[in-house]
Amino acid sequence: METTKALVRRPGPRLSEGLVTHIDRTEVDCDLAQRQWRDYVDALHTAGWETIEVDEAPDCPDAVFVEDAVVVYGSVAVVTRPGADERKPEVDAVEKSVRELGYDVKRIEAPGTLDGGDVLKFGGKVWVGQGGRSNAEGLRQLREHLVAEGAETIGVPLTKVLHLKSAVTMLPDGTVIGYEPLVDDPTLWDSFLAVPEESGAHVVLLGGSHLLMAADAPRSAELFRSRGYEVTEVDISEFEKLEGCVTCLSVRLRGCPR
Repeated sequence: METTKALVRRPGPRLSEGLVTHIDRTEVDCDLAQRQWRDYVDALHTAGWETIEVDEAPDCPDAVFVEDAVVVYGSVAVVTRPGADERKPEVDAVEKSVRELGYDVKRIEAPGTLDGGDVLKFGGKVWVGQGGRSNAEGLRQLREHLVAEGAETIGVPLTKVLHLKSAVTMLPDGTVIGYEPLVDDPTLWDSFLAVPEESGAHVVLLGGSHLLMAADAPRSAELFRSRGYEVTEVDISEFEKLEGCVTCLSVRLRGCPR
């Protein structure tokens, strides 16, 4: 049976100071965010996932978005070098966690930058958003780190959102889903499905036909159910105020070495 573990990280005391780039800043309710984070983790547990908590980083407001700190592919864990200087200290504790789990750890080095939220993986291909937090040198280094795993790494232009996975994610059958006004070029993918709400573009694959998504995209949820998917919805409104989405809050470790 496939090992299904996920890295998560609790929201810190400075969450409300998190960076915003493409949206206006609005007040974050930190107490509500803590409850929403627990509900998110509970949803992973209910779906059969074991969660591993990365050590907190209380001085890093965005550290809860743990996905940005590491890209895991096969037996390799590539510790990133975030594009925002304020976020660079987030990676150390994440590196410690993946080393303890037995991954072959690589790192993105200067002048490369890479945020995990820019990395979409499926079927032997790895797409990397270019134009925001991840640069061409980060893409080059990631390609080099993953080539031994058989991955084809592809750059994707990005101008309208913070991260590639803020624009598109994938369904289990390989269909790319996106909210079309925020997708630079839907024709980059062989199969693209436009969804009616921005948050509907973000799904976490929980195994089989089970999807996890935000609760504020009910029409998208019904669209997925009509295609035969089981959908779990969670409220992540406070994280959305910081340009976060459901993918940002965990790193799924399928086939974890330990």
